[in-house]
Amino acid sequence: MAIIKPFKALRPQVEQARQVASRPYDVLNSEEAREEAKDNPNSFLHVTKSEIDLPADIDIHDQEVYEKAKENFLQLVNDGILFKEEKPCYYIYQLKMPALQPGGNSRSQTGLVCVSSVDDYFNDIIKKHELTRPEKEKDRIDHMRTTEAQTGNVFLTYRDVMEINALINGWKATQKPIYDFTANDGIQHTIWIIDREIVINSITQLFATKVPFTYIADGHHRAASAAKVSKEMTDGDEAKYFLTTIFPANQLAILDYNRVVKDLRGLDEEDFISALQEDFTITQSAEPVRPAQLHEFGMYLDKQWYILNSRKGTYSNDPIGVLDVTILSNNILNKLLGIKDQRTDKKIDFVGGIRGLGELEKRVNSGEMQIAFSLYPVTIEQLFDIANSGNVMPPKSTWFEPKLRDGLLTHLI
Repeated sequence: MAIIKPFKALRPQVEQARQVASRPYDVLNSEEAREEAKDNPNSFLHVTKSEIDLPADIDIHDQEVYEKAKENFLQLVNDGILFKEEKPCYYIYQLKMPALQPGGNSRSQTGLVCVSSVDDYFNDIIKKHELTRPEKEKDRIDHMRTTEAQTGNVFLTYRDVMEINALINGWKATQKPIYDFTANDGIQHTIWIIDREIVINSITQLFATKVPFTYIADGHHRAASAAKVSKEMTDGDEAKYFLTTIFPANQLAILDYNRVVKDLRGLDEEDFISALQEDFTITQSAEPVRPAQLHEFGMYLDKQWYILNSRKGTYSNDPIGVLDVTILSNNILNKLLGIKDQRTDKKIDFVGGIRGLGELEKRVNSGEMQIAFSLYPVTIEQLFDIANSGNVMPPKSTWFEPKLRDGLLTHLI
């Protein structure tokens, strides 16, 4: 069963929370982070993307970058911008996101911020569905080792437990939040602190008796890095746990994660479309294609959108084979375009669904890429099935939105 516990968060003063809170380090490049943190010395990007305070040509994995992160981190503490909670607490984190499209619905999701057991990670109580890259792991290992803090959250999910939902909803309804602000991107961040001992114990016990597994939704590299750092640190108990926010499955929505490719591997457009017909039915579309069901794809080529539907018998029905990212990988990317490893091949790039179909058109129309594919999102049940089977998804299969902000709740190790 899942082992979680409360922790003494390092967190900002109320009046500084909006300034400190920053987007996750891995959704911004250095240039974007430099621009976002400009004129804001309290932005947590000075900790998570500390290369922004060093010469622009520095290697972002240079030890000087991590030392700068530690220096900036300690400055925020010494200046009183950040302070450490006096007692271990749980925290409730609610995110509200405006509608992605005109006329659409806004959405809200609420999770529990806690620390989760590293042993659970090693013992597969915390389930995974993605492979990790060694260089990305090393980056976070070096950052944690130098700052002695987990500054990035691992986003977990689990099958709903009625008692936990009721307890968290009851606390939200009867207590005032400690933070409540809307960020520049329109997403509202609201956090409550659970500091009552009886409620803390109830939550810990409910997870220990009602939640057999948790599942990594987003943050495989942060989790793997925290687990490896834990093995190095023999002093104290805190490194045996890592920072997580756990959302019940009914709170989450997975967005599409789309692909753009540089070229057609020497095929002309007519021959490429002809080759596609072996595995797909193809229809031209006058509008951008956002797939409406599983096994339906959008394709953008030479300023024309197409709807592709997989033919029966061209994919398997096992937990991995049935995924649209697998179908696209096997029947188009590998078979026709020669892309065998999406993690390393430079001909392919990935576009999160939050950026919209217009971003796919832009990347192709600019000449940077030649073709784009839009996909139907993976479902939460598919994620559970794959993780439970011990399999891993193809890279960049899921995109979760909205994103948790860094800097609001940090775990010191």
